[in-house]
Amino acid sequence: MNRIVPEPISRQPWSLFVPLLLLVLFGAAVLHSAAGGSMTPYASSHLVRFGVFVLVALALSFMTRRFVRLVAYPAYVAVLLLLVVVEAMGAIGGGSQRWINIGPLVLQPSELMKAAIVVVLARFFETLPVGMVNTWRALVPPLVMIGLPVMLVLTQPDLGTALAILFGGGLVMFFAGLPLRWFVGAGAAGALVVPLAFFFLLQDYQQRRITTLFDPGADPLGAGYHITQSKIAIGSGGWFGKGFGNGTQSHLNYLPEPHTDFVFATMAEEWGLAGGLFVLLMYLLILRWGFAVALSSEDRLGRLIAAGAVATIFFYIAVNLLMVMGFAPVVGIPLPFLSHGGSALLTVMICIGLLLMVHRWNTRVSPRGLS
Repeated sequence: MNRIVPEPISRQPWSLFVPLLLLVLFGAAVLHSAAGGSMTPYASSHLVRFGVFVLVALALSFMTRRFVRLVAYPAYVAVLLLLVVVEAMGAIGGGSQRWINIGPLVLQPSELMKAAIVVVLARFFETLPVGMVNTWRALVPPLVMIGLPVMLVLTQPDLGTALAILFGGGLVMFFAGLPLRWFVGAGAAGALVVPLAFFFLLQDYQQRRITTLFDPGADPLGAGYHITQSKIAIGSGGWFGKGFGNGTQSHLNYLPEPHTDFVFATMAEEWGLAGGLFVLLMYLLILRWGFAVALSSEDRLGRLIAAGAVATIFFYIAVNLLMVMGFAPVVGIPLPFLSHGGSALLTVMICIGLLLMVHRWNTRVSPRGLS
């Protein structure tokens, strides 16, 4: 086979590229149907954005260890400052202040922080002596680095993104080897703080999203509308769906956000359980490849970056699927590679680029440690 396929092609990580491409193409088909059988405005822009962000991921994959070590802290500080700018003069949309308008571009810095927190914590723990992972020096600085962006994002308000930053940063700390008792203690403290946070930190609409989770039928035309219609769409798909382009929940505008947050429900109505299992299998293959990259990394920096990137992608997938099936509050987390949207896709492709970067570190040894 190596004699037939050129070596530069055969050595590429096709176990990542194949499921990734299949997911994106399948997502374009679902978005085509969500737009009433048209490539515009969703499917075409979805493919164009993916093409552009693939170039971003490939560019990131060529970063060397030395360069990552050099830019980790400046990049984190730059994104943190952008979050401050959002708070001071960011654009407001849908009742939230999350974006910065830069000419024709609309930037959401909180999305970039999901990747930045992974890289900066990996850099921090790389320089921390192993013997100090059970001391306050391994706990306080990372908590500050995580806490600052989380507080800024919560003021926007954007609970979903704040949780994503917390989840990615927490997983990096876990894989860095911090004592398990600290995480157990944090979980116990969180359980005590949750009621206070619910009443004093969350907005009214965020509180309604949580209470609706336990009884969506109490307000089926109000706070429970999203979850109720999503469950109807998914359940009506049956084993093999109603057929491509034959969904009624999305085409008759019963299903809210059929092209973004609830794209899985749009897909499940038309493709059924078979389509859902296909999507889950593709995600499993991508996450499995990323986790293998983390395990095969021989240096701490690469291992933690890869683990954090996989955790961030997993967070998107898990929260969205739980949300559309009524097991988690509606928090506005899109489904990677299927949902229409630029900011979230950019974040996930940055994570893919980081995984490709670590994969290259693992498979290529360059002189003087410059890889």
